[in-house]
Amino acid sequence: MNTTSSLPRRGALAAALAAAALLAGAPAAFAQAYPAKPITIVVGYPAGGSTDLVGRMVGTELASRLGQPVVIENLGGAGGAIGAQKVANAPPDGYTLLVGASNELAITKLVNRKIKYDVKDFTAIGLVASQPLVLVASAGAGVKNANEFTQLVTKNPGKFSYGSSGVGTALHLAGEMIKEQGKLFMTHIPYRGVAPLTSDLMGNNLEFGVFVLSSGLPHIRSGKVVALGTTEARRSAITPDIPALAEYPQFKNVDIGIWFALMGPANLPKPVFDKLKKALDDTLQSPEFRKKMEATGSVVASPTVDLNKYWASEVAKYQKIVQFARIEE
Repeated sequence: MNTTSSLPRRGALAAALAAAALLAGAPAAFAQAYPAKPITIVVGYPAGGSTDLVGRMVGTELASRLGQPVVIENLGGAGGAIGAQKVANAPPDGYTLLVGASNELAITKLVNRKIKYDVKDFTAIGLVASQPLVLVASAGAGVKNANEFTQLVTKNPGKFSYGSSGVGTALHLAGEMIKEQGKLFMTHIPYRGVAPLTSDLMGNNLEFGVFVLSSGLPHIRSGKVVALGTTEARRSAITPDIPALAEYPQFKNVDIGIWFALMGPANLPKPVFDKLKKALDDTLQSPEFRKKMEATGSVVASPTVDLNKYWASEVAKYQKIVQFARIEE
C-alpha cells in the first residue's frame, strides 16, 4: 500500500528535479544565446554632441564584436537624466544600455533633488574615455594666460563673468573649482548649451567661458577665443601647446574633466555582463579605436579601471564643489 502510493510522489519529485535542472541551466543557455537581437544604446543628448559621438563609436565596435546591430537612441533632456532614467528602468537583459557622461551619472543627482535614479540602479560595465575642459577668454578680455586672468579678476572682484553650458554641468563645476582654487569672485552665467555661449564669447559679450576641449578647439585655433588652460592635471596630448591650469600655483589642484562610461540596468546577469565587458575591453585596446577617440580630444580609459571606485571618487570630488558653490537646480 505504501509502496503503491509513493509512486506518484516519486514521479512528481523526478519532474520537479528535472525542472530545477532546466532552470539552473537557463542562465548559461541565455548567456550562450546573448545577444540574439539588436542592442539599443541610449544617449541622453541630441545627435552631434560629444556623448553622442562616443556612443556611436562604441556602438560600432560592440556590434562588430557581439555580432548584432547596435542602435543609438538619442533621448535628450534634463542634462542627460531622461536617457539615464530610461536605462535604469529597463529590463536587465543586456539589450538596453547607456553610454553616459559624468553630468547625468555623477553630477545631476547632487544638484537636482527631483532625480530618482541612483548608483544602485545601474550596472557599471566600464569606463570608456575622458576629456579635459578648457578655460577660455574672449578676445576683448585682453588676457593671454592664466596669470593675467587671475590678476585681472582679483583686481576687479565681481566685475567679470564666466559662462557654461548650464547649471550643474561639468563645465559649471569646473568654473566653480577654478574660482575656489584661485580665490576669485566672478559671476556664473548659465547658457542653454554651447552654441549661445560660443556666440557671446566671440561677440565679446562675455569675458570668460568653459568648454569641453573638443568643442572649444576650433575657436581656439581660429583665434576667436584665447585658451587660458585645460582643466585636467596634465596637458592634453592633442594640445601640448595649451598649459594645464594645474601648472600655475594658484590652480595646482584643478583637476576635472568630462568622462564617458558604458552602463546597464542594475542586476545584469553575470554571463551577459562578462560578454559586454570583454567586448568593451577589446574595444579599448583597439589601436584604431584609440586613434579615432584621441582625434576628438579624448583619452581612452584602461580596461583595468574599476569603474565603481572611479565613479565614487568622482562623486566625492563633485560633492565638494557643489557644496562650495551651493549649486542647486
